[in-house]
Amino acid sequence: MSSTLSLSTSDIKTTHCEDAQQVTLNFAPITAANMPLVWSYLQREPGRTCDFSFGGVLMWVDLFHYEMAIYDDTLFIKGRLENDLSKVAFSLPVGKLSVSESIKVLKAYCRKEGLPLRFSAIPEYSMSDFMAANPKSIAQLTDWADYLYDAEKLATLSGKKMAKKRNHVNQYVNLYGEETYEPLTLRNLPDVEAFMDRLDADPAPGEQAAIERQLARDVLRLMEHEQTPLQGGLLRVDGRVVAFSVGDVKGDTLFVHIEKADREIAGSYEMINKSFAADMVAHHPEIRFINREDDAGDEGLRKAKQSYHPTELLKKYNVIF
Repeated sequence: MSSTLSLSTSDIKTTHCEDAQQVTLNFAPITAANMPLVWSYLQREPGRTCDFSFGGVLMWVDLFHYEMAIYDDTLFIKGRLENDLSKVAFSLPVGKLSVSESIKVLKAYCRKEGLPLRFSAIPEYSMSDFMAANPKSIAQLTDWADYLYDAEKLATLSGKKMAKKRNHVNQYVNLYGEETYEPLTLRNLPDVEAFMDRLDADPAPGEQAAIERQLARDVLRLMEHEQTPLQGGLLRVDGRVVAFSVGDVKGDTLFVHIEKADREIAGSYEMINKSFAADMVAHHPEIRFINREDDAGDEGLRKAKQSYHPTELLKKYNVIF
């Protein structure tokens, strides 16, 4: 069932031109085939927001209609506003060109295409560069800030603040044993897909949950590629998968994209959270932080993410010219 995630640039034209007015950006849809090229640029972005992680781009391709173009060793991604999918927007350009130079290139492109120039999910660290370019408006995406955690804290659940989480983990261990975790591989991937089938047998509690279930399946399909940087882990009880998690690593940060568990298995969410974090930290000692993405304004999700006591909320902004 495995296949190869290969680099293919046959549908991508890399352009270079000294005069921004003469630039032709040739955007092509982002796919599993050209994602290795995109990933090579994303790894040059120094921030910790999920929008520049492997899974953070590829798993949301269909929703945000992501396309890419390369000009002067710089990656440009065209998609949609994070909070308004009806409007075209660009991500922070990544590569050789500065923010000011990239803005000039995109202004010329948008004039040719009859588009307003909008940027979405711009990380806070780069906002001074955007403000220097005199934007028309800046708006913080208050529901889309990423939750960033200390990796060691999540891997060990140490400290007084994590006492309740430790209690849930201990409950799970007492009921089901400690040796129930295993890394997600091509061999056990069908068992995780069978777990998703069981979840889907029950109606999803709302549109957002249905979208998340479909995204989980999309991510599992991505893991069939041998060269994907996505990694995962799962829990088994009586031979059946009861929880799993999937993420990827960039720099000093683990990005957790998917986490699913059987709520009838007491402590399963806390156990997969801790076990996956511990496994990834053990195999990637460079990891210092864990990004568990945003809450999308969902109060229940917000409460759950806050209960793990994030070290920081990574703010993002829309910038309109």
